[in-house]
Amino acid sequence: MKKWVWRISAAIGLMVFAAAAYTAKGWYDAKTDAPSLRERAKILAIKGLGANALRPENRTLLLKVEDPSFDHNNGTDFSSPGAGATTITQSLSKRVAFDKFTPGFRKLRQTGYAIGLGQSLSKDEVLTLFLAESSFRGSDGRWAKSFDAASRRFFGKPLAELDNKRFTLMVASGIAPNEMSPDAPNAKLVDRVVRIERLMNGQCKPSSHNDVWLEGCKA
Repeated sequence: MKKWVWRISAAIGLMVFAAAAYTAKGWYDAKTDAPSLRERAKILAIKGLGANALRPENRTLLLKVEDPSFDHNNGTDFSSPGAGATTITQSLSKRVAFDKFTPGFRKLRQTGYAIGLGQSLSKDEVLTLFLAESSFRGSDGRWAKSFDAASRRFFGKPLAELDNKRFTLMVASGIAPNEMSPDAPNAKLVDRVVRIERLMNGQCKPSSHNDVWLEGCKA
């Protein structure tokens, strides 16, 4: 009996060690990648595609919906209402640190990478890269990579000039881009836009940390 207990304890210990090592690898990889990512963010900003290109009200909306604690978290958030399992920094990590991200064990490396980015890049640099790496699907089935490219294609305006209503369509579609296209809002997208508008107007709040669909803001 004692032998089985020892074996089980040893197995659990190995699993914990492996999980910690994989998370640490993500952190190390982020530290290694940070200089090139910082340079890329700098170039994007020079081209007018940085986080500072966002109109203030659009930036506020994006963070409120996608990552309410973004301005002060370490790249992760396990408690804020509506934050869900993936922060903006984790979303960026999924896009730049993996050839193909799949849920499961890779979430550990993604989290370590996000923490490493949070320690290495400024918030504006993280947000700049997130804007550049996000993708949107048009009603014609074609994809547009980056908020700015999608804004120009769907609405004929650069991101810096996009009004709040159309920007809301883009943010709202981000949770399920295969199902919702900003240029041709279906009922699902319209409903989500209404929920976001109620959230921004202070009429409701997410029902829990995992309420990324804003069920607490149903009209």
